[in-house]
Amino acid sequence: MSPVILSAAGVALVLDDSGPGLPRVRHFGAGLGPAAGPGLLPVLAAPSPPLLPAQGDAWYGRPGLSGVRDGEHWPVRWSLDGIDVSAEPGSGGSVTVTASDPEAGLRLVSELRMDGGGLVRLRHTVTNAAASPYRVAGLMCVLPVPERAGELLDFTGRWALEKVPQRREFGQGVWSRENRRGRTGHDATGLLVAGTGGFGFRSGEVWAVHAGWSGDHVHYAERVAEGVALLGAGELLEPGEVVLAEGESYRTPWVFFAWSGGGLDDASARLHGHLRARPLPVRPVTLNNWEATYFDHGLPRLLELAGKAAAAGIERFVLDDGWFRHRRHDRAGLGDWYVDEGVWPDGLRPLADRVRELGMQFGLWFEPEMVNPDSDLARAHPDWILGHAERMPPPHRHQQVLDLARPEVYAYLLERLDALVGEYALDYIKWDHNRDIAEPVHDGVPGVRAQTLAAYRLLDELRERHPRLEIESCSSGGARIDYGVLARTDRVWTSDSNDALDRQSIQRWTGLLVPPERLGCHVGAPRDHCTGRVLPLAFRAATALFGHMGVEWDLTAASQEELDELATWIALHKRLRPVLHAGRVVRADHPDPSALLHGVVLPERAVYAYVQLSSRTAITPGPLRLPGLDPEAVYEVRLAGPAPERTALPEWAATPDGGPVRLSGAVLGELGLPAPALRPATALVVELERV
Repeated sequence: MSPVILSAAGVALVLDDSGPGLPRVRHFGAGLGPAAGPGLLPVLAAPSPPLLPAQGDAWYGRPGLSGVRDGEHWPVRWSLDGIDVSAEPGSGGSVTVTASDPEAGLRLVSELRMDGGGLVRLRHTVTNAAASPYRVAGLMCVLPVPERAGELLDFTGRWALEKVPQRREFGQGVWSRENRRGRTGHDATGLLVAGTGGFGFRSGEVWAVHAGWSGDHVHYAERVAEGVALLGAGELLEPGEVVLAEGESYRTPWVFFAWSGGGLDDASARLHGHLRARPLPVRPVTLNNWEATYFDHGLPRLLELAGKAAAAGIERFVLDDGWFRHRRHDRAGLGDWYVDEGVWPDGLRPLADRVRELGMQFGLWFEPEMVNPDSDLARAHPDWILGHAERMPPPHRHQQVLDLARPEVYAYLLERLDALVGEYALDYIKWDHNRDIAEPVHDGVPGVRAQTLAAYRLLDELRERHPRLEIESCSSGGARIDYGVLARTDRVWTSDSNDALDRQSIQRWTGLLVPPERLGCHVGAPRDHCTGRVLPLAFRAATALFGHMGVEWDLTAASQEELDELATWIALHKRLRPVLHAGRVVRADHPDPSALLHGVVLPERAVYAYVQLSSRTAITPGPLRLPGLDPEAVYEVRLAGPAPERTALPEWAATPDGGPVRLSGAVLGELGLPAPALRPATALVVELERV
């Protein structure tokens, strides 16, 4: 029998369905060319796991399905019932596998998809076909990686410092990243990557996995003595969280797998392609008032801030925390989603109307899933708090979590959100989630799964009622960034830190998973409110330029010189936005650890940033070798935006009388441009246009 082959964009996945059980994944990696066919299987005869590994398949690692039946226990041994293939060579396709084990009383549907960019996604659905309940303990999605994948990259982090990379050898056993925070988590890996030794952004072969789920989750890499290695991910279930009665099913979230033969950038491009398949309108430059005013919602001050924002070229004004009843600090009011009459006697209309008169959109902050014990809602409905009825969960940030899976809680939140979006014709919601979920109990069982699904339903229903509404996923910064929430939101708040030095790293690594147009990147105040570090405006703006740009700074306290400079950077962002928000993200493996070089490339245009993070060791910096360009094309090269202060520019950046320098992509990529000697916390933005 011929193997099943899905292929697209230089990627191939080979399924062998010749055995008695589930198909085995014989290859996931580089494309195999048009001659791959019936003669392929003998070549791919090395040990490989089936789509859902079990001991009955001679797999002694972590099982794909773990669970127990109330009554007699049967180990699962799947029999293949059918396989449906829809694929065109070179354009991806889909495979749906159905299987069953009558003795174990289970049925299985496995769905595997490859899109036109070569990104693979996989999910399983298990159904209880017997009379006694079946308790699902775990259902994982896995794909194999070859022996040469000897190194692992994953990420950790904390509040205001997300996506910190860490690397290690891919040895024997399991490396498991497990999250039990009830949300994606500041320390969540996001991507788990296996690769050939020393892989970088532009070199090496890599395989990556991401679970598209916003609740508890697991990502893991495993290598067993039999010579098989794999990457896996899925939802992390607590005991008793999923109990299937006869005929009931459990479906995993989609788990995404990316392969690249050219380093992390190629894998990142495949992932970005998935999100970019859902197009977005032009991303308006956004002002959020939080770090400008905090809980001070005096209308004259906000109107002045709105006027300064509009004059600088800002296109959207978002009113953050503090507009609803009793919310004069962070210890009260969450859950009371009514405009505070004492602060806003005429409602939000005077601000919203003026914002729109100034030509800006209007948005509002919510934290729907949370409640302060000091609130009208908590006093009236203490039973609505997610937890055991006899014991309150540990507090954090003076907050508790509302049990969204209770119909009356869901109905209340939907009514309040729908009413406020409708009353003020909101263009935008910043949807926050500011604490980990501790001791989640819903109807006497673990409640994270039910909570996550209810939050998804709430987002989906609100968007269905208001199709033009845009929603940002914020979770005390970057603690809810995943493809589950991004399937129903338009951008993420990358971090609560606007410190541009920290943001360079946070945005760089978060950007592996999320393209720039969905990454909220704001110009903060001169002194950052998280780190206390003072940084120049040019560096803060050049950092925010490469994302969904915004401002979080009290512009009423800025000088006219600062406002003029900010307006220049905003105008530059708008001019470059068609490139920044559509191009392929590239990151150089720059040899100087004190500097970064990254960019965004389209066939006709490109934008790069050379960033000096700290003092360099060498007196003279090395050349800027610009990745991702067409080597056969010729480009005009020019400086974009204000030049860094007190910097001696090289000849190409000084715009000589003869006009912009013209160089081929081969020269720019191989020899590069002479680099200026930048001071720490300085950036140079370079623009290229194909001649």
